Amino acid sequence: MAADSQRNLDRKSVAGWCTYDWANSPFPAIVLTFVIPAYFTQAVVGDPATATTWWAIMTGTAALAIAILSPILGAVADQGRRRKPWLGVFTIIMALGSALLWFVQPVPTDAMLLLVLVGVSIVAFELSMVFYNALLPTLVPQNWLGRISGWAWGLGYFGGVGGLLLVLFGFVLADPLPFGLDGSRAEHIRLSGPIVALWLLVFCLPLFIWTRDPRGRGLTAGAAVRAGLWELRTTLAGLRAHPQLWRYLLARMIFTDGLNTLFAFGGVFAAGTFGMPVAEVIMFGLILNVTAGTGAFAFGWIDDRIGAKRTVLLGLCGLVIVGVPLLLVESKLAFIVLGSILGIFFGPVQAASRSLMARIIPEGTEGEMFGLYALSGKATAFVGPWLVALITAITGSQRWGMASVLPFLVIGGLLLWLTVRDVPPDRQSR
Repeated sequence: MAADSQRNLDRKSVAGWCTYDWANSPFPAIVLTFVIPAYFTQAVVGDPATATTWWAIMTGTAALAIAILSPILGAVADQGRRRKPWLGVFTIIMALGSALLWFVQPVPTDAMLLLVLVGVSIVAFELSMVFYNALLPTLVPQNWLGRISGWAWGLGYFGGVGGLLLVLFGFVLADPLPFGLDGSRAEHIRLSGPIVALWLLVFCLPLFIWTRDPRGRGLTAGAAVRAGLWELRTTLAGLRAHPQLWRYLLARMIFTDGLNTLFAFGGVFAAGTFGMPVAEVIMFGLILNVTAGTGAFAFGWIDDRIGAKRTVLLGLCGLVIVGVPLLLVESKLAFIVLGSILGIFFGPVQAASRSLMARIIPEGTEGEMFGLYALSGKATAFVGPWLVALITAITGSQRWGMASVLPFLVIGGLLLWLTVRDVPPDRQSR
C-alpha cells in the first residue's frame, strides 16, 4: 500500500519513473519555451506583437482541449487494466508532432503549420502527464512523495539543459554546420524538433521497461470508457465530500494558469522585448533550467520537512517578488539575472503541487484524480494566454501583456494559504 511508510522502495521502478521527467523535459524547454517560440517570433512571423498574439491563441486553445480530455481519460484509465499504454500513445504523438517541426520553413505562410504541430504536441504532453503523475502514489510511501517528486522534476530540468546544450553547441553555434545543414533556411534550428523527438523516444524506455504499472479495475476498453465516465460524474458530484481536495484544485487552477503562461511566453518575451537571437535565448534557457532544477532538488527535502503547502507558498512568493522587477527592467543583463533567480522558484511550486495532490487523493483513484489535477491546471489555462494576447494586441506591448500573469499567482496563493490545510508528509488526508 502506497501509504505504508515502512514499505521498501522498488528502486528500479522509481528510477524508471523519474527518468521519464528527463526524457520529456526537452519538449517544454525547446518546443514550448525557448527555441521554437524564438524561431516563430523572429524567423517565421517577424513581428513580436503579432507572434505573441498568435502564440497565445494557440496555447489557450490547447489548454481548452486538455481541460476537456484529461479528467475523462484519467477516469477511464482507473477503470481499465494499465496506465502505461495510455502514456505510450501520448508519448508517440508528442514525439511525432515535434519531429514534424523540421518541415516548418522560415516564412510567414508556415506559421499555421507550426502552431498546429506545437498545439497538438502540447495536448499530448499534458495528457501524458495525467498517466505519468498517477503512477507516483503507487510507487512510493507518503513520507517520500516530496523528495521523489522534487528529484524527478529537478532531473527533468537538467534534461532540458541537456537538450538545450545539444541544440546550441551541436547545431545553432556549430561552424561549419553538421550534416550539410543550410543555415539560410534555418535548418540548424528546425532540426531541434526531431532532436526532441529522438531524445524522448530513447530516454522514455526505462519507464516502460522498469516501472511497475498496477492494474486498474481490469475492465475491457468499452466497459472502462462507460465506467470511467460514470465514475467521473460521480466524483465531480461528490467533491463536496472532499473539501480539501476541491479547495486545493481551485487554488491550483488559478496559480498554475499564471505559472504556465510565464513558462510558455519566456522565449517569446526574451526574443521580442530584448531582441535576443535564438542562440542567446537558448543560453538564457540553459541558465533558467539549471536554477529551476537546483530549486526542485533542494526544495524536495524541504517539502518532506515543512509540508507541500508551505513549499508551494514559498515558491509563489518568490515568483511574485522577482517577477515584478523582471517585467520592468530595460537591461538585458538585468533580465537574465532576474530570470535566473526566478527559475529557482519554478521547480518547487510544480513539484510540491504534485506531492500535495498525491497526499490528498483517495487510494485507488490516482488516474481519475490526476485527471482532475490536470483539469485544474488547464480548465482556465486558456484565460492567461488569451489575456496576454488581448492586452498585447491592445497596447502593442509585450510587457503589459506579461504583467497580466502576476495576479493569477497572487490570488491562487492567497486561496491556498487561507482555505487549504497542509497535509503532514507522513500521512494521507482522505
